[in-house]
Amino acid sequence: MSHDTAEGSLEPDSKRIKLDTAEEIGSQDSDSNRIKGIAPIKAEYILEKQVAQNEVEHDDEAEGQGLTERGNGGENGVKNKKKNRGQNKKRNLVQANETIKLCEQIKGGAAECKFGESCKYEHDVAKYIASKPTDIPGVCPVFAAIGYCPIGLRCRWLTSHFSNNKLDVNEELKSKALLENYEVNRIDIKDQMLLNRKKFDFPKSEGVIKYLDDRIVRNEKGQASENTENADNSDITEKKDLAASFIESPLLATEKKKLYLKGAKILSPLTTVGNLPYRRLMKKLGADVTYSEMALALPLLQGQKSEWALPRAHSSEVGGFGVQIATSKHWQAIKAAEAIAKFAPHTSEINLNCGCPIDLLYKQGAGSALLDNQGRLMRMVVGMNAVSGDIPVTVKLRTGTRDGHPTARNIVSRLLENGQVASITLHGRSRAQRYTRLADWDYIKDIADFVKEKREGKLLEGEEGDGRIVKPWIIGNGDIFSWKDWYDAIEKFSVDSSMVARGALIKPWIFEEVDARQYLDKSATERLEIVKTYANYGLEHWGSDTYGVNQTRRFLCEFLSFTHRYIPVGILEYLPPRINDRPPLWKGRNELETLLASTDYKDWIKISEMFLGPANEGFEFAPKHKSNAYES
Repeated sequence: MSHDTAEGSLEPDSKRIKLDTAEEIGSQDSDSNRIKGIAPIKAEYILEKQVAQNEVEHDDEAEGQGLTERGNGGENGVKNKKKNRGQNKKRNLVQANETIKLCEQIKGGAAECKFGESCKYEHDVAKYIASKPTDIPGVCPVFAAIGYCPIGLRCRWLTSHFSNNKLDVNEELKSKALLENYEVNRIDIKDQMLLNRKKFDFPKSEGVIKYLDDRIVRNEKGQASENTENADNSDITEKKDLAASFIESPLLATEKKKLYLKGAKILSPLTTVGNLPYRRLMKKLGADVTYSEMALALPLLQGQKSEWALPRAHSSEVGGFGVQIATSKHWQAIKAAEAIAKFAPHTSEINLNCGCPIDLLYKQGAGSALLDNQGRLMRMVVGMNAVSGDIPVTVKLRTGTRDGHPTARNIVSRLLENGQVASITLHGRSRAQRYTRLADWDYIKDIADFVKEKREGKLLEGEEGDGRIVKPWIIGNGDIFSWKDWYDAIEKFSVDSSMVARGALIKPWIFEEVDARQYLDKSATERLEIVKTYANYGLEHWGSDTYGVNQTRRFLCEFLSFTHRYIPVGILEYLPPRINDRPPLWKGRNELETLLASTDYKDWIKISEMFLGPANEGFEFAPKHKSNAYES
């Protein structure tokens, strides 16, 4: 194809724009008119004058990484010399709070505080209300949802449910909400303190850890073959020794709760953005299975409040909610699994993260570092299964740690022989790739075919045909951005289902597309309604006071740092849309659509103000990932 764009060329303007861009990029798809890396936007929506921007090359890092705050805790396609990667680690996460703090016992309308004059908080309701910022107009979203406002007098919408010096309550709506709209997996403060003071007893874990440590010592002395580190079912005597470590024998992997993931619509574990309000939104939009943000095993064992907020789930997630943990030590993984089974009983699976690529975890031997320490990985799986009660254990892998040196097949083979994981998810990238370049679905297919062949053969029946070995599901992960990508994964690449990560951040209604088997051209109004729903869920979760509004606003802006990348299918020249394509500067079909596509985080704050009122002077926001926004 000629790239001649000189005066007098017969090429139409739209194609000329694409070809000009191709010369800058230096590459073009060989099988179509698509320019590699460029979103094919119709010419009438492309802005001729490019506004000077601090363009950046994307380094999308939402899935399975990011260890700063917790959620419970350049987009032109043209590479600039300046790359803006990594996290904004120096951003200020501390937000302004109330100048006068109301006593907790008074906030709900109590007449007196049991601490009396010794209490250091404000008891004068009139004085407190006078010190508050002007109430946000409208009805309190929390009151409208559940019939009362748990924040009480601190609510920023107080005037909507406070009359005659009394907080209003809608008893009928409150009763309904208590049955249908609640949060689970809340750890009791007493248990949290026991963990914090190292006084919690781990009766199951202690025996299992001793058993596995003894095996390591025997291996080092050459008294046992290396294959015993697989902890498979061939050594019945050792299994009996393990069972003898307990007052009550542990459940076999085949006796645990069953997962059914064939064709399930699965949302990946996502850090920062994958918080409870977002997962609740995704359940509303069609997700079948959700996962917590990645929790670190050691902070869980230390009883840290921020970490125990991660396994918390909404009632709509019950029956399809997994808790993902990361650690480098088998004893931490085992104890964390026992703690989750006890304190987060509404968990459907405990997922071991063996794919997180960030340096902080990798250098400690956690996340993707486990791909190079298979013996430790197997010990974790065995130990976690022994203490997790009826909750099955699953794993999430990458292809390997280095480009061109995949190790997943060997790991999967050992997991199959081990027979104790209920599901294996394979992300089609190496650790070195992080989230750049396309996922290798041909390799995923090779592994999926291998798993299906083995689980249908005699290898997974157990030596005595006793049914001790679990036949795991195989799930693919990487670059799922449309219903077509999702179905291709199952129909062309052999997986039982596909896990969606960034695709569900950029296009939250992706599972609606899967059900409809077509692209959905959501209007700007419909998309704004999704943002409103997220904001309301955030207020229900974090609270409707100043702190809760600030938290909701910050995480809403993080959410918008991905959703702004969505390009409506109605303005694309041809389909399918691709997750790694970047657009030239473009305008929407109306002002709201243009606003929702803004790359300027100041506009995201403006969008948040539609539902959360004006941001106070002390509110600050910088996107977690440097590549996600810049000022225009």
